[in-house]
Amino acid sequence: VQLVESGGGLVQPGGSLRLSCAASGFAFSLYRIGWYRQAPGKERELVAHLGSAGTSTNYADSVKGRFTISRDNAKNTVTLQMNSLKPEDTAVYYCNTVPPGWARSYWGQGTQVTVSS
Repeated sequence: VQLVESGGGLVQPGGSLRLSCAASGFAFSLYRIGWYRQAPGKERELVAHLGSAGTSTNYADSVKGRFTISRDNAKNTVTLQMNSLKPEDTAVYYCNTVPPGWARSYWGQGTQVTVSS
């Protein structure tokens, strides 16, 4: 099982980033999948997730209206389009199943997002 996140970087407030996650080693299309983030000194939180068919999306209140999650089951990928970024969005972003369940042993390295002027 592998979860490989990419697409992070340094962006100014109000900017945009698009994160990608490539999954392998399990039946990706059968699972609800989500993006989590962990800021320094804080616990990991779930920010967006969607159902196995790509519908039934859910967002944390803090990102609603700014982030969009999508998936491609043919490619085993999930993306997170992040717009209108704020300094408080600074964190390491991870993808995983929702809930992590058995997959909690397979967190990837994450991708760092830093929002700063």
